[in-house]
Amino acid sequence: MTAVETQAPHTVRSGEPLLLDACLRPNRSLSPRGFVILMSAVCAISFVGGLAFFLAGAWPVVGFMGLDVLLIYFAFRINYRDGRNYETLCMSPDDLEVTKVNYHGKAKRWHFQPAWLQVHIDNPVEHDSALTLRSHGKSLVIGSFLAPEERAEVANVVSEALMKARQANISPAQI
Repeated sequence: MTAVETQAPHTVRSGEPLLLDACLRPNRSLSPRGFVILMSAVCAISFVGGLAFFLAGAWPVVGFMGLDVLLIYFAFRINYRDGRNYETLCMSPDDLEVTKVNYHGKAKRWHFQPAWLQVHIDNPVEHDSALTLRSHGKSLVIGSFLAPEERAEVANVVSEALMKARQANISPAQI
């Protein structure tokens, strides 16, 4: 699956066709079943190691090995929670709506006019390169959870949609 899940173009309430309808989601490659298997293996290894230390007389080590298991578990739970974040991009010829939804389901929306919008990403794309939308002196970073190659792909898709939006807004009198 790619970083940009595009859907078939449809129309928004105003009747304008959507030039871009994309959903950006973080990659979570470990399935819930894989998580159970991984945690079972971590628990088994810690139990065997802890038993060996206990039998050798180093019983305080058992508590630290249990603490390691708990920390690994909570780290994965936080990772899965953050995996519920997503961003949507919906562009018509007159508007780009960016919606960021956090793991609680709370959404924040930003609107941009495609005629004035700039898409910026470093070239070449590096690990810490931000994908930024800029307009009227304000900027918004999108796709921060994506891999660098995926951010470059999103930048290309948004730039292509911007060109289509600008072409759709040119009237025959301006030509």
